[in-house]
Amino acid sequence: MASADSDTQPTEAIPHAVKIIVAGGFGAGKTTLVSSVSEIAPLSTEELMTEASYGVDDLGGIEDKTTTTVALDFGRITISDDIVLYLFGTPGQDRFWFMWEELAEGALGSVILADTRRLDTCFHAVDFFERRNLPFVVAVNRFEGATAYSEEEVREALDVSASVPVVMADARERMSSKEVLVELVSHVLRSRQAALSG
Repeated sequence: MASADSDTQPTEAIPHAVKIIVAGGFGAGKTTLVSSVSEIAPLSTEELMTEASYGVDDLGGIEDKTTTTVALDFGRITISDDIVLYLFGTPGQDRFWFMWEELAEGALGSVILADTRRLDTCFHAVDFFERRNLPFVVAVNRFEGATAYSEEEVREALDVSASVPVVMADARERMSSKEVLVELVSHVLRSRQAALSG
């Protein structure tokens, strides 16, 4: 008779799921970032803008924009055998801000995408995550033709503390988007270590 040990099959470790929010103003590149880095075909609720959105959504600086996220974007990226990041992109328009509360529930942290052509559009995201003590990084999405500002100039304009990472990024580039996510996870770990040692 075979022993119980010989009948035991090795079991695969279940990856630890980590929820990340990708937030920022309307047109900052959230859908683009999720799409560029996701290892699966991302779920996107991108829809063509209709006449109803004109005069409601601020298109200043992004007049060529023709689509908008109406619910959320979703993507996934495996960091290691035991860590998988689930990315949730928020809609940027203020009329959809009511959804942010539920999207942020259980999140490890957030990437706030900033567009220097319309920096004021990410003020709400900064305020939202600061009030909830949810760690975040600011990723300045480099748009062609936009004025280049230093990390310190962006930090000062957004009035974020020195402990909040501000990084330059190109949401279209997979490696650049991955580096932003690595910076966020590293920031969360540093914050937790500082809290434990303090």
